[in-house]
Parts: sequence; C-alpha cells; structure tokens
Amino acid sequence: MTGLTRVLVVTAVSSERDAVTRSVARGAVPLPGVRPEVLRVCPLHTRVVVDAVAAGVGPAAAAAGAATSLALAPGRGEPYDLVISAGIAGGFASPTTVEGTVVASSIMAADLGAQTPEGFSDVAELGFGIVAHQPPPTLAKSAAAALGATYGPVLTVSTVTGTADRATELAARHQGAAAEAMEGFGVATAAALHGVPVLEIRTVSNSVGPRDRATWRIPEALRALTDAFAALWPVVDTWKDREGPWPMRNSPHNGGR
Repeated sequence: MTGLTRVLVVTAVSSERDAVTRSVARGAVPLPGVRPEVLRVCPLHTRVVVDAVAAGVGPAAAAAGAATSLALAPGRGEPYDLVISAGIAGGFASPTTVEGTVVASSIMAADLGAQTPEGFSDVAELGFGIVAHQPPPTLAKSAAAALGATYGPVLTVSTVTGTADRATELAARHQGAAAEAMEGFGVATAAALHGVPVLEIRTVSNSVGPRDRATWRIPEALRALTDAFAALWPVVDTWKDREGPWPMRNSPHNGGR
C-alpha cells in the first residue's frame, strides 16, 4: 500500500490507549513481532495506519516508549509520519472545562530546571536545553477546529499539581496554559530526535489544583478521548498535503525551541 500516513500514538496507561483505539470501528489488533502493548488500528475511509502504545506514566517512561517504537519502525519498513501524545489531563480553570478537549499549541516542560532564591529557572534559561516543542501549526490548528478543542500550551510535569498555589504559579509562568499532564514533553523529545512531528491531545478529567477526587470525571474524559480521535483521523488523513515537508526544527541538536 502506498500513500499511507503512519501514526504512533503514545499514552501513559492502557485505558487511554484503548480509548484511542475505540475511535476506530474495527477492533485493535496486536502488532506482530512487536511488544504486546502496541495495538494497530486502521481508521475506515482514510489512508491512516495507527499504532498505539501504553508507554507508562511520566516523561521518562513516555520518552523511552516513544523512542523505542520510533527506532523499531525503520526496521519494519514502516517509518512513522506523526507522533501523538494522548490521554487525559488536568485542565486550568480558564480556558478549559472538565470533559473538554485540548490540542497543544506548544508542549512545555513546566518543572524541568532549578529552584533559585529569585524563583524558578527552566533549563533553557540555565543554558542546558529546551523547554518547548512546537507541533505543526496547520495540523494542530486544524485538529483543534475539527475537535472543537481549546488550543493552547500543554504543560508536562513530573509531579502533578495538588494545591491552588502551585496551580496559580504555573498559570502565571505559562500564560494561556490549557492543561497539565505528565508525558507530552517526553514523547515530543523522542519524536524530535527522530525528526518526526508531534501533536499532543488531551481530554480533561479534573481541574488543576487541589486534589478533590469526588470531582474527577475520568470515565467521561476517556469517552471524550474516543470521540476526539474519531474526529481527528480525517484531519490526519490529509495533513501532509497541506503542511508540506516537516523540518527538524524542534530537535535539541539544532537548537529549536
């Protein structure tokens, strides 16, 4: 088959991966010869082939899982055209709502750096790397429109926010931040090292701030994730025609930020 768009979707846990694969009418199947946690689906009426993997919680596990899948792909003769970090997330009270969808305009490492007497300094300010990856703008904006999603920065943290003060600090440091999750920057870093563009798509299960489990809407957010990806596949099907070649501008090796 030719003219296919091959997509790698990376989630933290299997419930998120399965929510993504349920967006396709036909059931998911394990990918032959690859780790059993990788499932393949082919959205109907598109030229898209999707491999979905539950890589684990946090940026390190996400980066390792994404990098492993990306490294194995050329050996199968099936390199990926696009990587998507996906799952549920906490949403900042403005502009997102619980059960809403977020498409990242940028994928930010929100707590990678140093705490100083003057406040937090990220690794870019310290001169040790980058703190943001930029998804392809045409694709990301088209996806947000098709999904009816909020379009804004998604923050990657290693420690989930659990207080109002921390939520206020993050929102002040990252103007317009839409959501907080734990894997996006790790996935984006792996994708950048392989020269593959990346998206991050999240559905909101709770507000960023004090951890009030009684208000969490995890089943609803997972159902919203399924609906979001069902709407996404037609956009992905034609994105290469609209976006054109993807430069490796996000790679840490060329100074992209």
